[in-house]
Amino acid sequence: MIESLIVLSIFLIISSITAFNFKPQYNSANDKAFISQLKADLYYGQQYAISHQMEVKVIFYEYDHKYTLVSGSNPIVERNHSPKIRVSQGTIPLFFKFNPNGNVDRFGTLFIRTAKKNYRLTVLIGKGRFYVIEE
Repeated sequence: MIESLIVLSIFLIISSITAFNFKPQYNSANDKAFISQLKADLYYGQQYAISHQMEVKVIFYEYDHKYTLVSGSNPIVERNHSPKIRVSQGTIPLFFKFNPNGNVDRFGTLFIRTAKKNYRLTVLIGKGRFYVIEE
């Protein structure tokens, strides 16, 4: 009986330690999922602009916690994200366009702030290339 109580108490101690470690990993996974989804959506918007020969506007709503990709008056992508993630203006405003040839109409940076990390979305001049880096 005493042996089973000792084994049970050891099991409870180990399981309680691992339960406390899941929350930071969840936040990190949520941040990485947002960045990955954002990059995929931007690539999709660029390819949509090229294939349909139409402008695609990328609009970030800072306080509504969402972003949209719009072609003409038709929304292509509309994504809501966690309120813990904040996209803010850098050297460009919170919107830009992919032209029908895939290039962007402006270049610069946007800032993405999460609970633990800061990221920078950089849109390059020229061919519509972009990248996201952790600061």
